[in-house]
Amino acid sequence: MRILLADDESNVRYGLRVLLEERTELEVVGEAADANDLLARLEEDCPDLLLLNWGLPGRQSADLLPTTRRVCHDLYVIVLSGRPEARQVALDAGANAFVSKVEPPERLLAAIAAAEHGNRK
Repeated sequence: MRILLADDESNVRYGLRVLLEERTELEVVGEAADANDLLARLEEDCPDLLLLNWGLPGRQSADLLPTTRRVCHDLYVIVLSGRPEARQVALDAGANAFVSKVEPPERLLAAIAAAEHGNRK
């Protein structure tokens, strides 16, 4: 599974990359620090999965999700946020899954495993 990481904090992207690269079936194919960078990377090459920080600079997250789908139709999106109250807004905006940044890494890995097995919204 090819994954794109989109978070404005480089230390978060680094931590995600380290976590994901331990799994041979997962490949991090790129990183984006803001909405414009994310859309440019999606236009270059559509990954299978996007890990999207809710609140990525450059665009309202609720507006960004539909745009990612127009660029990459089959993109599976897992929204990450330190604000658990954003869960329903993110899901209503089109996210396939939501994982709070305060949850243990196993929760994120479980959400990715669900994406791998086709459990799409």
